Amino acid sequence: MQEPQTLRRWQLPQFGRAHLEQAEAPLPVPGAGQILVRVGAVSLNYRDLLMIRDGMGMKLEMPFTPGSDMAGTVIATGLGVKRFAAGDRVVNTFWGGWIDSHWHSEAVLAGGPGPGMLTSHVLIDAAWAVAAPATLSLAEASTLPCAGLTAWFALAETGGLRAGETVLIHGTGGVALFGLQLARLHGAQAIVVTGSEDKREQTLALGASHVLLRGDDWPAEVRRLTNGRGANHVLELSSGPHLDRSLQAAKQGGRVSIIGMLGGETLSASFYAMVLGRVTMQGIGVGHRRALEDLVRAIDINTLKPVIAAQYGFDALPAALDHLERGAFGKIVITL
Repeated sequence: MQEPQTLRRWQLPQFGRAHLEQAEAPLPVPGAGQILVRVGAVSLNYRDLLMIRDGMGMKLEMPFTPGSDMAGTVIATGLGVKRFAAGDRVVNTFWGGWIDSHWHSEAVLAGGPGPGMLTSHVLIDAAWAVAAPATLSLAEASTLPCAGLTAWFALAETGGLRAGETVLIHGTGGVALFGLQLARLHGAQAIVVTGSEDKREQTLALGASHVLLRGDDWPAEVRRLTNGRGANHVLELSSGPHLDRSLQAAKQGGRVSIIGMLGGETLSASFYAMVLGRVTMQGIGVGHRRALEDLVRAIDINTLKPVIAAQYGFDALPAALDHLERGAFGKIVITL
């Protein structure tokens, strides 16, 4: 496949959905330690909506290309690159430069302020990528850098999830469904809380043991379903005032992973529920490269298939963002 001399990208000369535009730029040449990737797919995250809206308060160089998660094929490598060669399929890391457990203070977020992935070709440091799963398409693989790794980091990397435990999951978006699939992969029970009765059958078919409606007294139901113990792990994707109810549903000494902020940026919870329940609360900001490599191996060994709600062409980004904003059962993916 002969590469063009220019790349296509979505960009923002200023913040706001109304200012999204397509543009062309010269195809870059990788420098020392870099790889040039032909992007095959980009999965969208709720963060992308926030970045497009106002940059989440960051000072970004304009024009700014959004999108943090891609899968693609290496087409050129710079001097000294040994991890990849032309033709290799890769996914990027959400945190460029965070390699293992030791936090790197200079790690850069993809999709702002680091390079955006809504482009036909992207130039990144070779250390900011891992080999894509051999068992997944590029569209499926693109869902791993943020959504897949977030669920893995909360449950497997930091949570030490074990067979026989119970995982309580909020919602049916990308991170939530990965959490459900990973819970089942580890032999754990998954209980899902959703606001939509329509998604009950799909969620049960994916392996959930129980699906509860958000308007009901689901903390009491979680305790009933676990013989009074409560959930060992909670994936808290709403936060805000919802956190207090999650604490009520958690087991004594359980773990609550704070991931989403759909319910607001300020957390609200009972002191007694936290202290008397001896609950460990942890903030999950996706994860490092080594954990992503662990996830890739687990996917290939177990043939886990990410749930994709819809795929849109590159030109249909505005429609894809609308779908993301409405909510979806699984991930929204842009394909090139």
